[in-house]
Amino acid sequence: MTVVTRFAPSPTGFLHIGGARTALFNWLFARHQGGRFLLRIEDTDRQRSTEAAVTAILDGLSWLGLNWDGEAVSQFERRGRHAEVAEAMRAAGLAYHCYCSPEELAELRERQKASGQPMRYDGRWRDRPASEAPPGVAPVVRLRAPRDGETVIADQVQGEVRVRNDQLDDMVLLRADGTPTYMLSVVVDDHDMGVTHVIRGDDHLTNTFRQVQIYKAMGWELPTFAHIPLIHGADGAKLSKRHGALGVDAYRDLGYLPESLRNYLLRLGWGHGDAEIISDAQAIEWFGLEGIGRSAARFDFAKLDSLNAHYLRQADDERLVDVVAPHLETGRGVPLTSDQRDLLRRAMPGLKARAKTVVELAASARFYFAACPLTLDAKAAALLDVEARRRLAGMTERLAVLTEWRAEVIEATVRQLAESWASKLGSLAQPLRAALTGSTVSPPIFEVAELLGKDEALARLRSVETPESA
Repeated sequence: MTVVTRFAPSPTGFLHIGGARTALFNWLFARHQGGRFLLRIEDTDRQRSTEAAVTAILDGLSWLGLNWDGEAVSQFERRGRHAEVAEAMRAAGLAYHCYCSPEELAELRERQKASGQPMRYDGRWRDRPASEAPPGVAPVVRLRAPRDGETVIADQVQGEVRVRNDQLDDMVLLRADGTPTYMLSVVVDDHDMGVTHVIRGDDHLTNTFRQVQIYKAMGWELPTFAHIPLIHGADGAKLSKRHGALGVDAYRDLGYLPESLRNYLLRLGWGHGDAEIISDAQAIEWFGLEGIGRSAARFDFAKLDSLNAHYLRQADDERLVDVVAPHLETGRGVPLTSDQRDLLRRAMPGLKARAKTVVELAASARFYFAACPLTLDAKAAALLDVEARRRLAGMTERLAVLTEWRAEVIEATVRQLAESWASKLGSLAQPLRAALTGSTVSPPIFEVAELLGKDEALARLRSVETPESA
């Protein structure tokens, strides 16, 4: 048997983080089993579904690196097939026409609510002939659900779960206008697409009981079900925007790499021993449904930042230039030149060692491309008092005559100056950092000086000299 999984989002908004994890688990399970991972867009809600949301979902999955097999399937385009199945069920006596008016159903719900009963359809048209149908009422098609016994699901995460059939009513399969319902469409699509494993959030568990009844009515083989606990915030509360319930595109814009987000989402509710840093190859090799826990996972930005910092340090420098450059170009109005991109590439080892996100990486690189004189931040300006500027003037004089502009030569020169002035190296290095970067925090300052080049470095030093030291 070839394992077939699917991810089936509704295009009513962005690809949120919970959906991304569901897609990842389906992708990993299919790849681990040597099977297929399919994508179905559940766009039957025509009022809320948008092409922009479809594009966002496709872009989000592509950015995450979750490649699907074959073409994405539109559920809406298969509505004729869904209706065909419902009519076949009705013809076989597995479903029936219900002629209840909306007013009738509203009255039934109110009566059940008032008496404290569960609000369920009472089956009043289950065995009545069409000859008794009231005029002017277009019927819906309802499933003739079993009333005795139980519906049992052998869930790969939740264990065996069951519900009494008398707790489930005869659900609508086709609406009065002939359009299929979500419950029917999902089952028909999963069957026709050959889905063998349905891996989704445990908020779908109640739907599964009803969908199983459709499978059994049609005599179709049940897929294996695995319902994943939802993601909560770090405080244990239901995930919201303040916890990180954002679209995948937002995480990209916040500066996270796709591989770090994949690794983080993998560890949200799944584990393999004590492993925290897990490559894609390892994830595919190790992933199994038995590793999914039953408790809700907690989203923690601090852990995501830590993982992202790791993957930034491991990332190829040329790739990081492509990722960082757009952040630097925003506001400048012009792209980086080839020389500036080369400078960024050479500076990358020092920059990425300190950054947690691409946004931080870009911010820490910005001083390399700033116009002279630099704008000093508050701490740098406070550091460059009159004495510090006089020392910088002395350093500038010594550095200007260097014939080799390399980090180790620059450092040796500054050390010699510090010794001759009976000063600590830091008392010279920190003002040097402030003058060259406009900040008190940067990559190793002698490497910075080399990367800036002799002319630019000296120009920045001279721009902060005081009149008294000139």
